Amino acid sequence: MTSDLGGTTLDDWRDHYAARTAGLSVSEVRALFAVASRPEVVSLAGGMPAVSALPLELISDSVQRVMADAGPTALQYGSGQGLPVLREQILEICALEGIDASANNIVVTTGSQQALDLITKLFIDEGDVVFVESPSYLGALGIFRSYQADVQHVETDEDGMIPEALEAAIDASKRDGKAMKFLYLIPNFNNPSGVTLSAERRPRLIEIAKRNHILIIEDNPYGLLWFDQPAPAAMRSIEEDGIVYLGSFSKTFAPGFRVGWALAPHAIREKLVLASESAILCPSSMTQHIISDYFARADWKAQINTFRGIYRDRRDALLGALDEFLPDFHRTEPNGGFYVWLTLPEFLDSKGMLPRAVTELVAYTPGTAFYANGGGRDKIRLAFCYPTPETIHEGVRRLADVIRQETELFDTFQPPARSTGTDAHFQSPPPDLA
Repeated sequence: MTSDLGGTTLDDWRDHYAARTAGLSVSEVRALFAVASRPEVVSLAGGMPAVSALPLELISDSVQRVMADAGPTALQYGSGQGLPVLREQILEICALEGIDASANNIVVTTGSQQALDLITKLFIDEGDVVFVESPSYLGALGIFRSYQADVQHVETDEDGMIPEALEAAIDASKRDGKAMKFLYLIPNFNNPSGVTLSAERRPRLIEIAKRNHILIIEDNPYGLLWFDQPAPAAMRSIEEDGIVYLGSFSKTFAPGFRVGWALAPHAIREKLVLASESAILCPSSMTQHIISDYFARADWKAQINTFRGIYRDRRDALLGALDEFLPDFHRTEPNGGFYVWLTLPEFLDSKGMLPRAVTELVAYTPGTAFYANGGGRDKIRLAFCYPTPETIHEGVRRLADVIRQETELFDTFQPPARSTGTDAHFQSPPPDLA
């Protein structure tokens, strides 16, 4: 039973929870959705795909066809490993990134998020080390935290994770006597930075991990959403035994179906299937059948190309607006995916600034969400995937206003700490749009 005293909810079961639940906390992105979904707020926060660009009539046809032709099967329990025909179709997707594999080593999951949770459950004991990029995907950090992993951020630059920094992090963990379990990477159009791991660094990171007997988790939801040129071939195309590759239909099709997959070495695949069956019995038969029917009949490659064009235009709109309103602020320039990583003046706090931003009807994700060690205070993730180019322009104008107000507040209370020339960061915004 719970009671509410003065707005504080008391949990009678708080002493019964497992110790690992201390790592469960509200996602900074999820906490924004209630506010950011209001129509008057320009949300540059959530990585929501542009599903309105999908051929909804074709999807509707697939739903009706599945019910007519395979309704009793689609509505029933299915294989814990996933629908065989869908696993074969997934191989066609993987082949676009240079991967040659067997459908027998694919495990269909409830989104790639579940695959990552299962892998972490299989490998992580309390205190085991997981190496991640700096910054890294907040959903992954939440999983690692919930299993009490020791998350070690490894320095990155415009070419992705720095091999020498990984070697240094490994050496430090060895000196501390820690068990090192895996290296988690989003090598293509990273969430949140938008950075892509260079072709030259990929085999170097693989060699370092292999030499130290560290598994690589290659999470690749954005790899096909490139703009000017494809990302380098998947790391899984170079090495099979030391890599678990994660994919998803959430970004290239629709997240509402909640279908992803893991391509794993045989022994790991066996344990993944057992872990998945223990957790959910089987992934959704209905959604797998619908996706399989759609991919068998629709021109899905053309649809992905449509998405590329939409996201390229929105990326260009975001970069153009940043050039107009925040021209001297450092940002990444992604060649694909959903995100731009913006660096603020070091005296600003992106998390502390967020309430003012929401009041000014613009939302973003503070950089602190993407670090397990408290970093990212002067960083912002801006998502360009969902708003229209016109809305993006207005959102950046509002954001520039918020940054200006925060800077003026800083000037008022801490003038000695103010470096000269800060006003050069700003351009006068145009009048409010009608």
